Amino acid sequence: MSLTKLLAVSVSAFALAFAAAEPVLAQAAPPPGSAAATTDEGERADPARRTRDPRGRRNRNQAPPRPSAEEVKAAAQTQLTAAGITCEITEATLVGVNAEQQSLYEAVCASGSGYLALAATPPQVFNCLELAGQAETSRLRDPEATVGQQCTLPANQNGLVVIGGFARDAGLACTVDQAGAIGKSNAGNLIYEVGCAERTGYWVEKIQDGWKTTPCWDLAFSNIACRYTPASEVLASWQGVLAGSPAASCDVREGRRVGRDAQGLTVYEVKCGAGDGYFVRIDAQWKAQQFHPCATAQNIGGGCTLTPAAAAAPATTEQ
Repeated sequence: MSLTKLLAVSVSAFALAFAAAEPVLAQAAPPPGSAAATTDEGERADPARRTRDPRGRRNRNQAPPRPSAEEVKAAAQTQLTAAGITCEITEATLVGVNAEQQSLYEAVCASGSGYLALAATPPQVFNCLELAGQAETSRLRDPEATVGQQCTLPANQNGLVVIGGFARDAGLACTVDQAGAIGKSNAGNLIYEVGCAERTGYWVEKIQDGWKTTPCWDLAFSNIACRYTPASEVLASWQGVLAGSPAASCDVREGRRVGRDAQGLTVYEVKCGAGDGYFVRIDAQWKAQQFHPCATAQNIGGGCTLTPAAAAAPATTEQ
Protein backbone atom coordinates (compact mmCIF):
# COMPACT_ATOMS: atom_id res chain seq x y z
CA MET A 1 0.00 0.00 0.00
CA SER A 2 1.27 3.48 -0.87
CA LEU A 3 0.59 5.52 2.23
CA THR A 4 -0.49 9.08 1.61
CA LYS A 5 2.15 11.35 3.08
CA LEU A 6 0.95 14.15 5.34
CA LEU A 7 1.98 17.68 4.56
CA ALA A 8 2.99 19.39 7.78
CA VAL A 9 0.95 22.49 8.53
CA SER A 10 3.21 24.56 10.76
CA VAL A 11 2.09 26.82 13.54
CA SER A 12 4.01 29.68 11.93
CA ALA A 13 2.03 29.28 8.70
CA PHE A 14 -1.21 29.67 10.60
CA ALA A 15 0.19 32.62 12.53
CA LEU A 16 1.15 34.37 9.29
CA ALA A 17 -2.18 33.56 7.69
CA PHE A 18 -4.03 35.15 10.56
CA ALA A 19 -1.72 38.08 11.17
CA ALA A 20 -3.95 40.17 8.94
CA ALA A 21 -7.09 38.58 10.31
CA GLU A 22 -6.58 39.27 14.00
CA PRO A 23 -9.62 41.38 14.83
CA VAL A 24 -9.18 45.00 15.79
CA LEU A 25 -12.59 45.51 17.35
CA ALA A 26 -14.29 48.88 17.46
CA GLN A 27 -12.97 50.77 20.44
CA ALA A 28 -15.32 51.58 23.27
CA ALA A 29 -16.44 55.21 23.58
CA PRO A 30 -14.12 57.22 25.86
CA PRO A 31 -15.43 58.06 29.31
CA PRO A 32 -17.13 61.44 29.69
CA GLY A 33 -14.69 64.12 30.71
CA SER A 34 -11.63 62.52 29.08
CA ALA A 35 -9.55 64.44 26.56
CA ALA A 36 -10.59 61.98 23.87
CA ALA A 37 -14.22 62.94 24.42
CA THR A 38 -13.67 66.60 23.52
CA THR A 39 -15.49 67.75 20.37
CA ASP A 40 -13.96 69.96 17.74
CA GLU A 41 -15.72 72.95 19.35
CA GLY A 42 -13.86 72.24 22.59
CA GLU A 43 -16.98 70.95 24.34
CA ARG A 44 -17.18 67.73 26.35
CA ALA A 45 -19.16 65.01 24.57
CA ASP A 46 -21.33 62.64 26.58
CA PRO A 47 -21.81 59.57 24.30
CA ALA A 48 -24.79 58.45 26.35
CA ARG A 49 -26.72 61.61 25.44
CA ARG A 50 -25.12 63.16 22.41
CA THR A 51 -24.11 61.59 19.11
CA ARG A 52 -24.17 64.60 16.79
CA ASP A 53 -22.97 68.18 17.16
CA PRO A 54 -25.40 71.12 16.86
CA ARG A 55 -24.74 71.34 13.11
CA GLY A 56 -25.92 67.77 12.56
CA ARG A 57 -22.47 66.30 11.93
CA ARG A 58 -21.65 62.86 13.30
CA ASN A 59 -19.42 62.93 16.36
CA ARG A 60 -15.99 61.71 15.25
CA ASN A 61 -15.83 59.49 18.38
CA GLN A 62 -18.98 57.57 17.50
CA ALA A 63 -18.29 54.12 16.05
CA PRO A 64 -20.17 53.31 12.83
CA PRO A 65 -23.29 51.24 13.41
CA ARG A 66 -22.72 47.50 13.42
CA PRO A 67 -24.31 45.63 10.53
CA SER A 68 -27.43 43.60 11.18
CA ALA A 69 -27.37 39.82 11.52
CA GLU A 70 -28.74 39.44 8.00
CA GLU A 71 -26.14 41.82 6.59
CA VAL A 72 -23.36 39.88 8.30
CA LYS A 73 -24.75 36.60 6.99
CA ALA A 74 -24.99 37.97 3.44
CA ALA A 75 -21.46 39.38 3.57
CA ALA A 76 -20.03 36.09 4.87
CA GLN A 77 -21.90 34.17 2.16
CA THR A 78 -20.41 36.46 -0.48
CA GLN A 79 -16.88 35.73 0.75
CA LEU A 80 -17.34 31.95 0.87
CA THR A 81 -18.98 31.85 -2.56
CA ALA A 82 -16.20 33.96 -4.05
CA ALA A 83 -13.68 31.53 -2.56
CA GLY A 84 -15.43 28.56 -4.20
CA ILE A 85 -16.73 27.13 -0.91
CA THR A 86 -20.08 25.35 -1.01
CA CYS A 87 -21.81 26.33 2.21
CA GLU A 88 -25.40 27.23 3.01
CA ILE A 89 -24.80 29.61 5.90
CA THR A 90 -27.22 29.22 8.79
CA GLU A 91 -25.46 31.61 11.16
CA ALA A 92 -22.64 34.12 10.91
CA THR A 93 -20.90 36.67 13.05
CA LEU A 94 -18.53 39.57 12.41
CA VAL A 95 -15.43 38.68 14.43
CA GLY A 96 -13.68 41.98 13.87
CA VAL A 97 -11.88 44.26 11.44
CA ASN A 98 -8.13 44.30 10.91
CA ALA A 99 -5.80 47.23 10.35
CA GLU A 100 -6.52 47.14 6.61
CA GLN A 101 -10.25 47.46 7.37
CA GLN A 102 -10.87 43.92 6.15
CA SER A 103 -13.71 42.19 7.97
CA LEU A 104 -13.28 38.73 9.44
CA TYR A 105 -16.42 36.58 9.56
CA GLU A 106 -17.19 33.24 11.15
CA ALA A 107 -19.87 31.20 9.40
CA VAL A 108 -21.82 28.08 10.32
CA CYS A 109 -22.79 25.84 7.41
CA ALA A 110 -25.95 23.74 7.20
CA SER A 111 -23.72 20.67 6.83
CA GLY A 112 -20.04 19.97 7.27
CA SER A 113 -17.45 22.26 8.75
CA GLY A 114 -17.83 25.96 9.40
CA TYR A 115 -15.35 28.60 8.20
CA LEU A 116 -13.55 31.79 9.02
CA ALA A 117 -13.58 34.17 6.04
CA LEU A 118 -11.43 37.27 5.70
CA ALA A 119 -12.80 39.82 3.23
CA ALA A 120 -9.52 40.24 1.37
CA THR A 121 -8.90 40.17 -2.38
CA PRO A 122 -9.18 37.29 -3.05
CA PRO A 123 -11.04 36.13 0.08
CA GLN A 124 -9.03 34.09 2.59
CA VAL A 125 -11.04 31.17 3.95
CA PHE A 126 -10.09 28.81 6.78
CA ASN A 127 -11.80 25.52 7.69
CA CYS A 128 -12.84 25.42 11.37
CA LEU A 129 -12.03 21.70 11.67
CA GLU A 130 -8.55 22.22 10.23
CA LEU A 131 -7.89 25.11 12.60
CA ALA A 132 -9.06 23.07 15.60
CA GLY A 133 -6.93 20.10 14.55
CA GLN A 134 -3.83 22.26 14.19
CA ALA A 135 -4.50 23.81 17.58
CA GLU A 136 -4.79 20.35 19.16
CA THR A 137 -1.52 19.26 17.57
CA SER A 138 0.24 22.41 18.78
CA ARG A 139 -1.07 22.02 22.33
CA LEU A 140 0.00 18.39 22.45
CA ARG A 141 3.54 19.61 21.79
CA ASP A 142 3.24 22.61 24.10
CA PRO A 143 0.18 23.16 26.34
CA GLU A 144 1.01 26.88 26.40
CA ALA A 145 1.29 27.21 22.60
CA THR A 146 -0.31 30.18 20.86
CA VAL A 147 -2.73 28.71 18.35
CA GLY A 148 -4.11 31.80 16.63
CA GLN A 149 -7.68 32.63 15.69
CA GLN A 150 -10.16 29.80 16.20
CA CYS A 151 -13.85 29.33 15.45
CA THR A 152 -15.91 30.08 18.53
CA LEU A 153 -19.59 29.85 17.60
CA PRO A 154 -21.21 26.96 19.53
CA ALA A 155 -22.53 25.42 16.32
CA ASN A 156 -18.95 25.17 15.03
CA GLN A 157 -17.80 23.14 18.04
CA ASN A 158 -19.13 20.06 16.27
CA GLY A 159 -16.03 18.27 15.05
CA LEU A 160 -16.97 14.90 16.55
CA VAL A 161 -20.40 14.96 14.90
CA VAL A 162 -19.18 16.19 11.51
CA ILE A 163 -16.17 13.87 11.25
CA GLY A 164 -18.25 10.99 12.61
CA GLY A 165 -20.60 11.60 9.68
CA PHE A 166 -17.64 11.48 7.30
CA ALA A 167 -16.65 8.12 8.79
CA ARG A 168 -20.15 6.73 8.20
CA ASP A 169 -20.13 8.06 4.63
CA ALA A 170 -16.82 6.24 4.14
CA GLY A 171 -18.43 2.97 5.25
CA LEU A 172 -16.79 2.63 8.66
CA ALA A 173 -18.98 0.69 11.07
CA CYS A 174 -17.54 2.02 14.30
CA THR A 175 -18.76 4.16 17.17
CA VAL A 176 -16.67 7.31 16.77
CA ASP A 177 -15.70 8.64 20.20
CA GLN A 178 -12.81 10.92 19.18
CA ALA A 179 -12.06 12.79 15.98
CA GLY A 180 -9.96 15.58 14.54
CA ALA A 181 -8.31 16.92 11.41
CA ILE A 182 -4.62 16.02 11.35
CA GLY A 183 -3.21 17.50 8.13
CA LYS A 184 -3.39 17.35 4.36
CA SER A 185 -2.46 14.73 1.81
CA ASN A 186 -0.19 15.29 -1.17
CA ALA A 187 -3.38 15.91 -3.16
CA GLY A 188 -4.33 18.73 -0.80
CA ASN A 189 -7.21 16.82 0.80
CA LEU A 190 -7.85 17.14 4.52
CA ILE A 191 -7.19 13.92 6.43
CA TYR A 192 -9.25 13.21 9.53
CA GLU A 193 -8.48 10.72 12.27
CA VAL A 194 -11.31 8.94 14.05
CA GLY A 195 -11.08 6.94 17.23
CA CYS A 196 -13.49 4.00 17.56
CA ALA A 197 -14.95 3.04 20.93
CA GLU A 198 -14.59 -0.70 20.39
CA ARG A 199 -11.60 -1.13 18.08
CA THR A 200 -8.77 0.47 16.16
CA GLY A 201 -9.31 3.88 14.63
CA TYR A 202 -8.83 5.12 11.07
CA TRP A 203 -7.60 7.90 8.88
CA VAL A 204 -10.35 9.16 6.59
CA GLU A 205 -9.70 11.22 3.46
CA LYS A 206 -12.23 12.60 0.96
CA ILE A 207 -10.91 11.89 -2.52
CA GLN A 208 -12.31 12.66 -5.96
CA ASP A 209 -14.40 9.52 -6.34
CA GLY A 210 -15.34 8.82 -2.72
CA TRP A 211 -13.51 8.17 0.52
CA LYS A 212 -10.18 6.59 1.37
CA THR A 213 -9.83 4.90 4.76
CA THR A 214 -6.66 3.57 6.36
CA PRO A 215 -6.78 1.59 9.63
CA CYS A 216 -4.44 2.63 12.39
CA TRP A 217 -2.99 -0.88 12.63
CA ASP A 218 -1.65 -0.42 9.10
CA LEU A 219 -0.24 3.02 9.89
CA ALA A 220 1.46 1.62 12.99
CA PHE A 221 3.42 -0.76 10.78
CA SER A 222 4.85 2.33 9.04
CA ASN A 223 5.80 3.86 12.41
CA ILE A 224 2.92 6.34 12.24
CA ALA A 225 1.09 6.60 15.56
CA CYS A 226 -2.61 7.39 15.56
CA ARG A 227 -3.59 9.97 18.14
CA TYR A 228 -6.74 8.18 19.31
CA THR A 229 -5.70 4.52 19.01
CA PRO A 230 -3.35 3.09 21.68
CA ALA A 231 -0.83 0.41 20.80
CA SER A 232 -2.89 -2.24 22.60
CA GLU A 233 -5.80 -1.64 20.21
CA VAL A 234 -3.47 -1.73 17.21
CA LEU A 235 -2.28 -5.25 18.03
CA ALA A 236 -5.69 -6.48 19.18
CA SER A 237 -7.20 -5.45 15.83
CA TRP A 238 -5.29 -8.29 14.16
CA GLN A 239 -7.60 -10.77 15.84
CA GLY A 240 -10.33 -9.61 13.49
CA VAL A 241 -8.02 -9.63 10.47
CA LEU A 242 -6.88 -13.20 11.14
CA ALA A 243 -10.21 -14.58 12.35
CA GLY A 244 -11.24 -17.79 10.58
CA SER A 245 -7.83 -18.28 9.03
CA PRO A 246 -5.04 -20.78 9.71
CA ALA A 247 -3.40 -17.98 11.73
CA ALA A 248 -6.46 -17.29 13.92
CA SER A 249 -4.67 -18.44 17.07
CA CYS A 250 -1.83 -15.93 16.58
CA ASP A 251 -1.84 -13.20 19.23
CA VAL A 252 0.11 -10.61 17.32
CA ARG A 253 2.92 -9.00 19.32
CA GLU A 254 4.78 -7.27 16.51
CA GLY A 255 4.41 -6.63 12.80
CA ARG A 256 5.74 -4.87 9.74
CA ARG A 257 4.59 -4.07 6.23
CA VAL A 258 6.74 -5.91 3.68
CA GLY A 259 5.33 -4.47 0.44
CA ARG A 260 3.03 -5.40 -2.42
CA ASP A 261 2.99 -8.61 -4.39
CA ALA A 262 2.39 -9.09 -8.11
CA GLN A 263 -1.39 -9.32 -7.54
CA GLY A 264 -1.54 -5.97 -5.74
CA LEU A 265 -2.05 -7.51 -2.29
CA THR A 266 -0.21 -5.90 0.61
CA VAL A 267 2.13 -8.29 2.41
CA TYR A 268 2.71 -8.06 6.17
CA GLU A 269 4.81 -10.07 8.57
CA VAL A 270 3.38 -10.67 12.04
CA LYS A 271 5.03 -12.25 15.04
CA CYS A 272 2.88 -14.29 17.43
CA GLY A 273 3.23 -14.53 21.19
CA ALA A 274 4.05 -18.23 20.96
CA GLY A 275 7.16 -17.42 18.96
CA ASP A 276 5.87 -18.39 15.55
CA GLY A 277 4.89 -15.96 12.80
CA TYR A 278 3.26 -15.52 9.41
CA PHE A 279 3.35 -13.63 6.17
CA VAL A 280 -0.18 -12.34 5.56
CA ARG A 281 -1.49 -10.97 2.26
CA ILE A 282 -4.33 -8.44 2.57
CA ASP A 283 -6.54 -6.93 -0.14
CA ALA A 284 -7.74 -3.35 -0.63
CA GLN A 285 -10.74 -3.99 1.66
CA TRP A 286 -8.34 -4.97 4.47
CA LYS A 287 -9.33 -8.64 4.29
CA ALA A 288 -6.70 -11.36 4.68
CA GLN A 289 -6.41 -13.55 1.60
CA GLN A 290 -3.31 -15.73 1.99
CA PHE A 291 -1.17 -16.98 4.89
CA HIS A 292 2.34 -18.38 4.92
CA PRO A 293 3.96 -19.67 8.14
CA CYS A 294 7.41 -18.21 8.63
CA ALA A 295 8.77 -21.73 9.05
CA THR A 296 8.10 -22.40 5.35
CA ALA A 297 8.30 -18.90 3.89
CA GLN A 298 12.01 -18.42 3.43
CA ASN A 299 11.50 -17.42 -0.22
CA ILE A 300 8.97 -14.63 0.48
CA GLY A 301 10.40 -11.14 0.87
CA GLY A 302 13.73 -12.54 2.00
CA GLY A 303 12.07 -14.56 4.75
CA CYS A 304 10.64 -13.51 8.09
CA THR A 305 12.76 -11.11 10.11
CA LEU A 306 10.64 -10.77 13.26
CA THR A 307 10.47 -14.51 13.92
CA PRO A 308 13.75 -16.39 14.45
CA ALA A 309 14.36 -18.92 11.70
CA ALA A 310 14.00 -22.51 12.76
CA ALA A 311 17.32 -24.22 13.33
CA ALA A 312 18.39 -26.39 10.47
CA ALA A 313 18.13 -30.13 11.09
CA PRO A 314 21.54 -31.69 11.80
CA ALA A 315 23.11 -33.46 8.87
CA THR A 316 23.12 -37.27 8.99
CA THR A 317 25.88 -39.53 7.77
CA GLU A 318 25.00 -42.76 6.06
CA GLN A 319 26.64 -45.79 7.62
